[in-house]
Amino acid sequence: MPFDHRQFRDVMGSFATGVAVATARDAAGRPAGVTVSSFTSVSLDPPLILFCLEWVAETWPAFRDGTHFAVNILAEGQAATSSRFASVRLDRWAGVEYREGLHGCPLLTDSVGWVVCRKETVHEGGDHAIIVGRVEALESDPTRAPLLHFRGAYGRFDRAG
Repeated sequence: MPFDHRQFRDVMGSFATGVAVATARDAAGRPAGVTVSSFTSVSLDPPLILFCLEWVAETWPAFRDGTHFAVNILAEGQAATSSRFASVRLDRWAGVEYREGLHGCPLLTDSVGWVVCRKETVHEGGDHAIIVGRVEALESDPTRAPLLHFRGAYGRFDRAG
């Protein structure tokens, strides 16, 4: 049954997800970051995660060439941060608070949590790279609620029951 790219995006957008920003350092040591829509755990032993990034993304060289990266899980109230890191027209780091984590990976302030990873492998996945990382450090803040994304809009988490 034929379908177009818009239909595919619409159906996949019906799966509510958390929002994450992958960060690294480029070859010159500058912070690089991008909002990622595909982020998940892969394995507990060893602890592996993955995210996907377009081959043509301006941040791709930082993740391709670097040995370490972080994935920051955004909190409700960080929709502007998500939009900033998804943009190609803005200085993504202007006004964004962060600290250096292990291996110099930028960790965004006020996130729900983060993982710092050593790049394990990169796989081809159509128009995206599938980047697998081995978790070397992690932290979460149980007092923060996550930022959610559903059908092109941001939302918040309300516990059922």
